[in-house]
Amino acid sequence: MALPPVQPAALRPGRLLLWLLVLAALVVAAVRYRYGLGAVSNLSDRFPWGLWIGFDVMSGVALAAGGFTVAATVHVFKAHRFHILLRPAILTGFLGYLLVAVALLVDLGRPWNIWHPILMWNPHSVMFEVGWCVILYLGVLTLEFGQIVLQRLRWNGLWRLTQRALPPLVVAGVILSTLHQSSLGSLFLIVPGKLHPLWYTPLLPVLFFISAVAVGLAMVTVEATLAARAFGHELDLTLFADLGRAAVVVLSVYLGAKAVDLVARGAWSWLLIPGVERVLFLTELALGVVLPLALLVVPATARSRRGLAAASWLIVAGVVLNRLNVAITGMLRGSGTTYVPAAGEVVITAGIVAGG
Repeated sequence: MALPPVQPAALRPGRLLLWLLVLAALVVAAVRYRYGLGAVSNLSDRFPWGLWIGFDVMSGVALAAGGFTVAATVHVFKAHRFHILLRPAILTGFLGYLLVAVALLVDLGRPWNIWHPILMWNPHSVMFEVGWCVILYLGVLTLEFGQIVLQRLRWNGLWRLTQRALPPLVVAGVILSTLHQSSLGSLFLIVPGKLHPLWYTPLLPVLFFISAVAVGLAMVTVEATLAARAFGHELDLTLFADLGRAAVVVLSVYLGAKAVDLVARGAWSWLLIPGVERVLFLTELALGVVLPLALLVVPATARSRRGLAAASWLIVAGVVLNRLNVAITGMLRGSGTTYVPAAGEVVITAGIVAGG
């Protein structure tokens, strides 16, 4: 039985809260642009990357991976039965990357210089590669999402023209996503003395990419369940159960790579040392990998709406915690300083999420 659609009156308090968060974020952003980062954040020269990078950018890019994951599934691997999931995945990917761009404009010390990488090339910099990939992939998502707009506006001639460009766009999107999802991990390979050994590994780019694929699959399920609840849609549980089986494979590869890496580097001994790093590392694996794996391998939960939703939310939470651990938890001890996000940082982050 389809769920009843949510009545407009039931949505008003939630919408009001979202608008208030966006308004508060705009006020804090105005203070940030007028008086600088120090006026609204606890960032410093010794710890320049905090919540805005760890959550808004690194987690945001990972959570937007559903676009390239589903596009590759449909157009590269020819699993056309998942085509029904392509449009919402592209939409959320497009929105996700727009919000990442907004977060970068807030975090950059001199945001008016964001155009510099376009003309001032530094091919030896990982940041340069990430910047170009994000710019290009946002352009690809704009063109892919533009087809939906053109079709809705009944501009059929232009829509047919863009349809012909779809195959190379999909290939370009998959390549660009593969590059920058992994390169976000490569950024931390230059700080072996600062990033905690539980997270510092030469495999960090590979682990970032594998986890991005896993959370891309999970985000598609999360978005579908939320949309079904809001609009009274039925879910094709067989389709999402197949996504769950794919997530099992990806999570198993990730967990295996993580375990082998810890043993090969001798970093497993850090799990015997009490501390916040050990607690958060084990929480990240238990919450985001082991528990959803357990839910997805049990037929009763793997084929139920609630089981699939719970496993998907856990994967999302695990990947977000992983990115925060790499960007913040793992960097604190090596930086020799302390960092707690300021109220301004939290308000802007909440406003960006609310805007999305």
